[in-house]
Amino acid sequence: MNAAEFSKKVRSSEIDIVEHIHKVIEKCRKINNDFNYFNTISDELAIKQAHEIRNQIKNKDNNIQSKKLLGIAVSVKDSICVQGVESTAGSRILKGYRPLFDASVVRKVREQGGIIIGKTSQDEFGFGGFSVNVGVGFKTPKNPFDPERSCGGSSGGAGGIVQKADFPHIALGESTGGSIAAPASFCGVFGLCPTYGRVSRYGLIDFGNSLDKIGSMGKTVDDTALLLDVIAGHDALDSTSLNAPKEDYGSRLGKGAGRMKIGIIKEAFEEGNDPEVESKVNEGIEKLKENGMECEEISLKLPIRYGLSVYYMIATSEASTNLAKYCGMRYGAAEKLEGNFNEYFSKVRSHNLGDEAKRRIIIGTFARMSGFRDAYYIKAAKVRTLIIQEYRKAFKKFDALVSPSVPILPPKFSDIEKLTPLQNYMADILLVGPNIAGLPHLNVPVGFEKGLPVGMLLTGDHLQEGKLLQIGSIFGERK
Repeated sequence: MNAAEFSKKVRSSEIDIVEHIHKVIEKCRKINNDFNYFNTISDELAIKQAHEIRNQIKNKDNNIQSKKLLGIAVSVKDSICVQGVESTAGSRILKGYRPLFDASVVRKVREQGGIIIGKTSQDEFGFGGFSVNVGVGFKTPKNPFDPERSCGGSSGGAGGIVQKADFPHIALGESTGGSIAAPASFCGVFGLCPTYGRVSRYGLIDFGNSLDKIGSMGKTVDDTALLLDVIAGHDALDSTSLNAPKEDYGSRLGKGAGRMKIGIIKEAFEEGNDPEVESKVNEGIEKLKENGMECEEISLKLPIRYGLSVYYMIATSEASTNLAKYCGMRYGAAEKLEGNFNEYFSKVRSHNLGDEAKRRIIIGTFARMSGFRDAYYIKAAKVRTLIIQEYRKAFKKFDALVSPSVPILPPKFSDIEKLTPLQNYMADILLVGPNIAGLPHLNVPVGFEKGLPVGMLLTGDHLQEGKLLQIGSIFGERK
């Protein structure tokens, strides 16, 4: 049963929403004991919302008829603020922070009857592709198909609970350099990262201001489209929010895409992919052809060759700036006041930030220092413009581009421990391009190899989320 069908049953009182949410919370606790998908389960808030909905139904409130997410359990990545619920972005430095407001996406979800069930686990501040860089004192989420393997990052908890939940559920994820598509691929679910600015960032705990995007993750393409339909749109509270017309995303599902032209990114298949991943993605491409789409190879050298370098210069520089405020004076965990300012700030950050967060702060601070800024940050920004121009040229000919989402199958934690930081970063090589260009992209599950899911990435032109969902709907519901 997809989310829309479930909402109809709630609306007609076929399902008692309060009883249902009690069961959902109980299931989440059991799943969390084994897989660590939640940093916080917001049981009190969820039950309160369920009672409000039941009362509205009982009182025949007319507004209840138009609510698109009525009674649907929605999980929220821990970097997205929920009023009164601990929101830490997976870091000990924000432990105990309970926002006084909802992020704009959370407000929209609640206005449409969605029930917030908890904050999902992630890499600290989004710093990672495997969800193993969790903050000090946090638990690492595990792959729903093999607990010894990664569920992808940084929205790992979101991808895991979407796959593991046997109740109607959609997740709010967030992507900076691939943090929606990677966990969606590793967990075998649909994950849509929208155009930069299509969804408001107000209430998001920043990683990189010019890169962060909130999106949706669902077990079916229908659910993924439904949540995007709710959260997309202009927001006066966010200066980067786009004031552009919004589609009815659900209306495009199941209509086929026979006249579309698909570009197969040549460089994404040249080297470095697991053979099993490449095989399944090729099967996905064949399915596109079977549905009447014209597929043709295209060369996109800049995003593959220089995407990682550009991304890590820009992302770490912005992260260094954004995290500077967590020093224990105005924001973040506090320590006993001792020594001078530098000694105090160093103590606070040393005790409360993980190794990867420290690494990225140091790299980003170096890249934007006087004397190095032109050589690194400014140069990366210029190459970013060239990458955007290369994508724009491609979309003059193609409706969407295809590649694997991640070049490897979900790795074991024991193997990830052996990787160097650079090898860790290489996992995002196929995802950083669309992210630094602010392009919408959708992970589509295309099958299993060795009992593990494989994802295919569809990338579209700016504001073409509807077209991606239309193509993705060819692959049907994934259960």
